[in-house]
Amino acid sequence: MLTVGVEEEYLLLDPVTGLPVPRAEEVRAAAGLGPFAEEREMQSELLQAQVEVATPVCTELKEVSGHLLRLRLALAAAAESAGCRIAACAAAPRRALAPVPVTDEARYRAIHAQAPQLVEEQLINGMHVHVAVPTPEVGVAVLNRIRMWLPVLSAMSANSPLWDGHDTGFASWRTVVFGRWPVSGPPPRFADLADFEDRVQRLLSSGVIQDIGQLYWQARPSGRYPTVEVRCLDVQLRVDEAVMLTGIVRGLVTTAVTDIKNGVEEPDCLPELLQASHWQAARHGLSGFLLDPAEGRLSAGDAVARLMDHIEPALDATGDLRQVTSLVHRLLREGTPADRQRHAFAEGGMAAVTALITGETAAP
Repeated sequence: MLTVGVEEEYLLLDPVTGLPVPRAEEVRAAAGLGPFAEEREMQSELLQAQVEVATPVCTELKEVSGHLLRLRLALAAAAESAGCRIAACAAAPRRALAPVPVTDEARYRAIHAQAPQLVEEQLINGMHVHVAVPTPEVGVAVLNRIRMWLPVLSAMSANSPLWDGHDTGFASWRTVVFGRWPVSGPPPRFADLADFEDRVQRLLSSGVIQDIGQLYWQARPSGRYPTVEVRCLDVQLRVDEAVMLTGIVRGLVTTAVTDIKNGVEEPDCLPELLQASHWQAARHGLSGFLLDPAEGRLSAGDAVARLMDHIEPALDATGDLRQVTSLVHRLLREGTPADRQRHAFAEGGMAAVTALITGETAAP
């Protein structure tokens, strides 16, 4: 059973106005000093209206669930003491009237100097799932096999329809914002580990990126851990939605590792179709058709069913099949978090959205 770890990013919002507030250091310090969270589990983010958490290494999905709930509750209590709320939404529904300050770290200051307007609009939050792989060589091979499935994951996780107080028309506006960085979007295919390392070194030598942390591909070999890191996911409103996606990502990586061992032919897809499929997923979530890079146009339900069929043996082997399948059925029935945000916006405006995203973030 491959181990997993999850990172989540949250916004800090004023409970009345719903505007982002720059109180990250205060919130992180309060949360890290309590009995329910450790300082190393709370991490800084690019802007001071964001905080990030990282779970310990987990073997079972119930561990992921327990840690995420524990960390969310610790941060929620700390935010309450600082006069704000945490919100697990993937884009700020309203942007602050003045730019949110950048976190005072050398790396973040350098990124801001490189692209100040992009940084100002980086009020977006993702969910990153790390899955352990046996070797770096296998990690690169896994990346080649899972990249065609990433658009379905993006559609399933869509949780950022609102920006600047209006509906963007996209289910995942975060995907669009992130796609403006120089090294972003779907990961390319690599011949092998040496090819990956050579191409990354060329990017670093170009000076356009300063470190491997700026490889903003939607999946990549981690630079810090012996894992493949899937980064295409919007952060989720509910803990159980995050657990569902964690199980699916582990199922994808497990299936890829098994196929590599068994000599199954690597799937191939045209890069332009893969790029188009990511755009389509960001645009519609599960509310329209999805573009499968291999099969062409599919209904959202058929695309999700195809993904679940692909990983079913892996989910069964880890004992996750019933839980993940049940949560996927609920997702298809009730819609994505983006759908819930839009419904709240239509019913009660921005006040209802703020209540939704702050209420569900720390709900047990």
